[in-house]
Amino acid sequence: MRPPRGDGPARRRPARLRPTPLAPGDILRLGAVGLRARRARVVLSALGIAIGIATMVAVVGLSQSSKSDLMARLDRLGTNLLTVEAGEDPQGNELKLPKSAVAMVERIGPVRHATATANVDARIRRSDVVPEERTAGVTTQAARTDLLAALNARVAKGTWLNRANERLPVTVLGAVAAQRLGITEPGGKIMMNDEYVVVVGILEPVELVPTLDRVAMIGFPAAERHFRFDGHPSMIFERSPDGTVEDVRAVLARTVSPGSEGSVKVSRPSDALAAKAATDKGLTTLMLGLGAVALLVGGVGVANTMVISVLERRQEIGLRRALGATRNAVRLQFLTESLLLSALGGAAGAALGTTATFGFALAQGWTAVVPPWSVAAGFGATLFIGVLAGLYPAVRASRLHPTVALNAT
Repeated sequence: MRPPRGDGPARRRPARLRPTPLAPGDILRLGAVGLRARRARVVLSALGIAIGIATMVAVVGLSQSSKSDLMARLDRLGTNLLTVEAGEDPQGNELKLPKSAVAMVERIGPVRHATATANVDARIRRSDVVPEERTAGVTTQAARTDLLAALNARVAKGTWLNRANERLPVTVLGAVAAQRLGITEPGGKIMMNDEYVVVVGILEPVELVPTLDRVAMIGFPAAERHFRFDGHPSMIFERSPDGTVEDVRAVLARTVSPGSEGSVKVSRPSDALAAKAATDKGLTTLMLGLGAVALLVGGVGVANTMVISVLERRQEIGLRRALGATRNAVRLQFLTESLLLSALGGAAGAALGTTATFGFALAQGWTAVVPPWSVAAGFGATLFIGVLAGLYPAVRASRLHPTVALNAT
């Protein structure tokens, strides 16, 4: 007879074996083993990522370095300079500003400094053996003695016009004018019309008013005495506190030319430097786009490398699966390989981009600026590309059946 149910020893079911999940350190070691086994392919694949990241970091770094240098220049030169220039009549003839224009501008409350230059009808030649029509692209202007103070300009060699020499036939050359005339030191002579004048100084480049770089300047009294100058200024330079610049700009034209303010042009020279910054920003955006394309191409290269790696290592995958590795473990192994490969390229690219930024900035005399966010963003983009590039190969590897994989040739 069968023993009654429940009277015998309790039946035990065999314990179910569960795979132990891999520790993060084990996953990293597995991924690194796959990369060390194919070093040449890894280097070539990481190169595409490195080029993209280096381009993006260098573009941002150079843009910020250039902007920092530009802001420093603007702070040094000042953004509170306004210029008033005579316009033209309907027939195209140049109009003249009143002789009292500078005094009228100085009466505007916030104005701190006002000065002027004027065009002078005098041809410039190196010597009397040079034909009159060969002026070397240098023109003559009369200048007041306080011009340099208003423009924050400096003399490179020699001296500036002063009360002692402004009535004499002496000149101060702009940087480009001196180069074109072959004048390297003060003391030489050049010809204005048929009269020799002595060069007493050479200016450094005038960043806010670069037109003065190509000019030979003489004093107002000397221009009236020797070259029949009529005393009417051609351009007025005015400085006022930063907070009042726009208010002064609004009244400057009608102050200089009451009733016909449309005949004068008021401008702000620092706007040209600001426009340059805007142009640089557009170029930076374009270069960032090119860097993103290079990064995308690098990501495609990583994906291609990982797909080939899965095909070549099917037997390895089959063996691991037969020994108990789960699909998730296989996915993590190949995804980790892709991330390590991308991270390698990203680190190399960030280092290369930073080095290029510092090198170029040093060559240009800038203060190198590499924003930390640009390196972090580049590295983050690298990891994102690594996930995308490794996701499909990892899923494909995890779906290989052990029997099929082991029988692969």
